[in-house]
Amino acid sequence: MLKPTMGEVARHLESYRKWERQLLAAPTDRRARERFEDAAYTLCVLMGERCGREAAHAAESCLRHARRSAHAPHRGRL
Repeated sequence: MLKPTMGEVARHLESYRKWERQLLAAPTDRRARERFEDAAYTLCVLMGERCGREAAHAAESCLRHARRSAHAPHRGRL
């Protein structure tokens, strides 16, 4: 299975959150709803989840883990 890059995960999570905020601000805005649903679907496919909320959570966890790994000291094999 191919894994997305962290940049890709971050970009799609940002899009999801952007449209989520827009939809919460204007619940009857059809365009915001369509864009939010598209962003949720894309994030679900990317993260291998069935629910947008779970996909967003998985993306946030993935990004946190990647940040921690990037800042952890490298320990080579002896």
